Amino acid sequence: MASECTGKRLFHHAGKSEWPELLNVTGEVAKTTIERENPSVTAYIIDEGAVVDTQFRCDRVWVRVNNNGVVTRIPKIG
Repeated sequence: MASECTGKRLFHHAGKSEWPELLNVTGEVAKTTIERENPSVTAYIIDEGAVVDTQFRCDRVWVRVNNNGVVTRIPKIG
């Protein structure tokens, strides 16, 4: 899906598009890491069961966390 962003202004100088290494770290650590490694996106920490807008966006990463604030799904652009 990240390929949908290739060449778009927001993704022009972007870095990574997914972060599997952030599973089981805290949401705050994940957010900071994501935004540092790809300054074209904003990471949003949300509950793992939250209903979200499903429209694909090149500038957004959902960071899903459990009740302990730990990342439960691989954060990806979208």
